[in-house]
Amino acid sequence: MDVQEPEEISQSEELVARVAAIDIAKSSGMVCMRLPHETREGRRTQQVWNVAATTNAILELGDRLICQGVTRVVMESTSAYWKPFFFLLEARGLECWLVNARDVKNVPGRPKTDKLDAVWLAKLTERGMLRPSFVPPKPVRELRDLTRTRTVLIEERSRHKQRMEKLLEDAHIKLSTVATDIFGVSGRAMLEALIAGERDPRALASLAKGRMAPKQQALTEALTGQFNEHHGYLCRMLLDTIDYLSAQIEKLSVRITTAITELPGPDSDDSGPGGSRPGPSLVERLDEIPGVGPAAAQMLLAELGTDMGVFPSPAHLASWAKLTPRTVQSGSKTSGRGTGKGNPWLKGVLGEAALAASRTDTFLGARYRRLVKRRGHKKALVAVARSILVITWHLINDPTARFTELGPEHHQRRIDPERKTHDLVRQLKALGHSVTLTPADQAA
Repeated sequence: MDVQEPEEISQSEELVARVAAIDIAKSSGMVCMRLPHETREGRRTQQVWNVAATTNAILELGDRLICQGVTRVVMESTSAYWKPFFFLLEARGLECWLVNARDVKNVPGRPKTDKLDAVWLAKLTERGMLRPSFVPPKPVRELRDLTRTRTVLIEERSRHKQRMEKLLEDAHIKLSTVATDIFGVSGRAMLEALIAGERDPRALASLAKGRMAPKQQALTEALTGQFNEHHGYLCRMLLDTIDYLSAQIEKLSVRITTAITELPGPDSDDSGPGGSRPGPSLVERLDEIPGVGPAAAQMLLAELGTDMGVFPSPAHLASWAKLTPRTVQSGSKTSGRGTGKGNPWLKGVLGEAALAASRTDTFLGARYRRLVKRRGHKKALVAVARSILVITWHLINDPTARFTELGPEHHQRRIDPERKTHDLVRQLKALGHSVTLTPADQAA
């Protein structure tokens, strides 16, 4: 029998004596409070009641829990309905935990009611069997609102641009086959002329500027169609909407830049070594990572914050972001599973950064090309995204750290020639060949 040597582990948390749990709905919350019995040692008392999800009712709940000496309040992350309970009770001085409903719902063999869910959540809480979710401080939450809103508006603007292209196709205008960006200087001038009533393809093609100017013949053919007043009306409306969204995106970008400078943590304007000149900001240092631009760096800060004490190591952060494959073992069989569902905003920006980095002649690009041969496109992108996240952890955790490009030949430099030779000889022998090695200088 294979007996494992004893290993030292951290001591589990002691039972939490005074706890409260809240099963949250849109208009109310079912509260379960469990306390030690006043006279009978080893026994517990339990009280369950319903609380309205209004500010005054939640503040009264906080006062009542404080009077009873409750030390921890746990609630499920139900949509956005948990926010009033969490923030108001936290402002009252209570320790609030937000937990994933997936960790507490898998209880077969009992009815599904709000009361039983609250009781079960309280029991798990007092036994220390739950893990709190990451809830960033208020400045980071506000930055999140700004960056996520900007992302939504950018996606909405892209949808309107796609509608515009479909509208031109309906009018038999093939401008997108000649112009890379129909909303550039030349494309916008042609669209404005079409809306104003110009229908002559040659006159429209003459509005081309820059690199599109030599394409007069192709533009004349592409602009020959059946654009009428109906198309002009819809085109005007879509262009106005696109312009409005662009203006809103610019306003958000300015406010995001201001909000980042007000984040808690190391001041990005601190002097560099020796105090002679200001050092680069955190956004600038993240921007040095291949595939990560200023907007992506702002998104990373908004989703992760500036305090890496929440994530003790890069591995913890990668696991929280669901960029680490899960291992499932049963008996002698071990299989890998997907990474799981994580923060969609974080995984989205990391996926875009990984895709951009995969096309570069850098260490991350070389890592993608090494992995894509045997693991496929999607898994290689996940691996590169995880590498970017690990680099981000180090840059945020250490204010003096700077990104250093290792180069695309980094993996080649780490290859052991003798080991590589042995592996190649073994592969040739497995194919039935007899191998005799001769040093290069003797062969010459």
